[in-house]
Amino acid sequence: MYAIILAGGSGSRLWPLSRDLYPKQLIAIQGNNSLLQSTVKRLQNIIEDDKIICITNIKHANDVKFQLRQIESKGKVIAEPMGKNTAPAIACAVEYISRAANGSDEEILVLPSDHLIKDIKAFENTVKTAQKAAREGYLVTFGIKPLYPETGYGYIKTANSFENGYKVEKFVEKPDATTAKKYVEDGCYYWNSGMFCAKAQVWKRELGLYAPEISENVKELDYSDTLSIPYGIYEKMPDISIDYAVMEKSDKTAMVVLESDWNDLGSWKSLYDVKEKDKQGNVIEGNVIADNVKNSLIYSAKKLVAVSGLEDIILVETEDAVMACKKEESQDVKKLYDRLNADNLSVKTVHKTVFRPWGYYTCLADGEGYLTKIISVSPKQKLSIQSHNHRSEHWVVLEGRALVVLDGKNYNLEAGQSIDIPLKAIHSLQNPYDKELRIIEVQKGDYISEDDIIRYEDAYGRV
Repeated sequence: MYAIILAGGSGSRLWPLSRDLYPKQLIAIQGNNSLLQSTVKRLQNIIEDDKIICITNIKHANDVKFQLRQIESKGKVIAEPMGKNTAPAIACAVEYISRAANGSDEEILVLPSDHLIKDIKAFENTVKTAQKAAREGYLVTFGIKPLYPETGYGYIKTANSFENGYKVEKFVEKPDATTAKKYVEDGCYYWNSGMFCAKAQVWKRELGLYAPEISENVKELDYSDTLSIPYGIYEKMPDISIDYAVMEKSDKTAMVVLESDWNDLGSWKSLYDVKEKDKQGNVIEGNVIADNVKNSLIYSAKKLVAVSGLEDIILVETEDAVMACKKEESQDVKKLYDRLNADNLSVKTVHKTVFRPWGYYTCLADGEGYLTKIISVSPKQKLSIQSHNHRSEHWVVLEGRALVVLDGKNYNLEAGQSIDIPLKAIHSLQNPYDKELRIIEVQKGDYISEDDIIRYEDAYGRV
């Protein structure tokens, strides 16, 4: 069996913790591993490591590759040039698997990268049941027995049962509260988990029948040299989910009930639900003082947050944003995120502090034609050998010692010393020493952006 992990979402409902360039699947929300890493590790007992395929947006591809290396995974990473929802992503990954398997008609498990599942054995048992149903020619979806009338999930209505699951009568949209209550009381409705399983040829056949504009375009893909999908091919595909494109139209759909615990961490309320709570029912993290607060989630990344006399609220502080909402309305955070998107505000895209394989940087100030950062490089780490077409840089060492490679020459800098990096100069900042290196970087130019980096050599495989 192969697995496709969908790892390209933006996690907009978990803003401001989740951002465009570092979304929730890359964040360690529970435990030491990110949600993506936990998803990969969950599969490794039942699927060969090199048969795990992650498909993600090209802007996340390097981070996904780095996180796979951290857990010593040999999984492949396919990079899509833009977000087009799940149907094109699944179709492109299925096409890659079909070719990699040399036509062998193996089952393909599809799952999101942001689910939280703790009962791994029960999850594995459900996958094996789904695999049996898939061998009978079904497109198998995983249903969750609803615990309460959730309005943030789609639902699946089941029909007759068979040996390995249920026939699917229909898929239904996210309901209002009254309708959700009726679904739960009915007993035939299940939450739609967004996980699927089918044989490779079934995936290809059903996509060809119900989404020909997608299946015809994937035939043009050439994976011989790169796993990056060309823009010219992807832009011709519709922006559509696999549910709309195939699952709701196919007469080959079946459902298995997921036996394990499950949470998709799609909102701050879902995160509250899985976190350990104090005696007042609160989840408190960070620099927080709470008085007479009940059944709430209060998160502080840096600043002191003082809260009094509140109940059933979500309050989240990051370095550059504060978000507050009623706990039961946390799905509506996406509306705030969309407002940021409409206003083209950078606070939706990236944190002020950005973590990299070599350490992290924090943006201090920016304006027309300039940007100032503090860069912290961990011991024995180094930035890529790179150049910039639109900006020069000035570095001042604050702590530690720096090895600067500039146009083929090495320069050793102590605290208080500085160096200029001219426009288009080939350079690298390195810390071969045993202590943390911290510098101030001032960028100056007509275009200031992280995509103005040309890499020539990189220790983390980002070339």
